[in-house]
Amino acid sequence: MIDLHCHLLPGIDDGAPDIETALEMARIAVADGIEITACTPHIYPGMYDNNGPDILRRVADLQVALDNAGIPLKLVAGCDAHITPTMVAELRSGHIPTLAGSRYFLFEPPHHVAPPRLEETVMATVAAGYQPIITHPERLSWIESHYDIMARLAAAGVWMQLTAGAVIGRFGKRPQYWGERMLDEGLVHLLATDAHNLRNRKPRMAEAVQAVAERLGERAAMDMVLTRPRLVIENADPSRAPATVGVPKSPAGFKTLRRLFSAA
Repeated sequence: MIDLHCHLLPGIDDGAPDIETALEMARIAVADGIEITACTPHIYPGMYDNNGPDILRRVADLQVALDNAGIPLKLVAGCDAHITPTMVAELRSGHIPTLAGSRYFLFEPPHHVAPPRLEETVMATVAAGYQPIITHPERLSWIESHYDIMARLAAAGVWMQLTAGAVIGRFGKRPQYWGERMLDEGLVHLLATDAHNLRNRKPRMAEAVQAVAERLGERAAMDMVLTRPRLVIENADPSRAPATVGVPKSPAGFKTLRRLFSAA
């Protein structure tokens, strides 16, 4: 499997705090069946002021450490980019590094507030030749009132990435519901760990892949963790990617949502 979202780089954001933690996280990833990991620290102005050249240097240093430790995990660089008014310029300059130097990049919306003009900002990057991947939409606190935004973006060709742990309920019932709904409606392109630590955010995907396989079929699950991620790393045109699949809508699912929210 290929994990395109992992906070593995030590001491650069809220992910691995040190090299020992990073190495142990890498061992866990390999044991879970992950062969390639994208190191994607936050770029969040005013909080995590990281930049492309420094991230690439740190990824190269960590790869040497993994090789010396005998951990067979290949690393590529990227970032988890928060929305900024100059996003296109920052992508072009390399301040925001794309995934493995490709046209694809991780776009992280704010967790608790729906930003104004989100669709315009995302589509501006598409117009500039980039392929945005929206990270963990199922975990956004505002998805309940703005789900149609994600549906419209996916319909426009923007890729959606779910967090593996959310699919199997490790972030609670609401993110799991929205993740399952997006899966069922064929809106999901990728699964990733979004791993941060050795406690509750480990770099594991296999259990979630099995859950998706049971829901949508094995091929659909592997497309999310192997076929499409490989195309990302190869910088292939998105048109080469397999189409997403879903399942027929069930009124029971909406009844579950109403019960869930009324109990909250």
